[in-house]
Amino acid sequence: MINTKKQKIAYWVLTLAVVGLMAMSAVALLIPLPQNVEGMQHLGYPLYFLKILGTAKALGAIALVYKRFRTLTEWAYAGFTFTFLGASYSHFSAGEGIAKTLAPLVVLTLLAGSYHFWKKV
Repeated sequence: MINTKKQKIAYWVLTLAVVGLMAMSAVALLIPLPQNVEGMQHLGYPLYFLKILGTAKALGAIALVYKRFRTLTEWAYAGFTFTFLGASYSHFSAGEGIAKTLAPLVVLTLLAGSYHFWKKV
């Protein structure tokens, strides 16, 4: 059995990885970077979706770090899960290849690990 200290370390490593990725993604979406604009157009999403998704990712990242409200943290985990599954399916449906299809699922595994340890610590 893993001791509590190791669980906390695993939790923070996984959580900060997800939070860092989501924070960088949020900034890139809110700026918006040209490659994100092209990506949204290629996937068939309206450009205003950049601001919605960027704001949601920023708020979700904050909710994962600021654990004071347990229900809010649960919603952040759920929201990111839907985001990663939706991103993976969007890339798959657009025929963008295995790398772009699997990338969100890799981050989803980090999120799942963070969630697992969040429930234990």
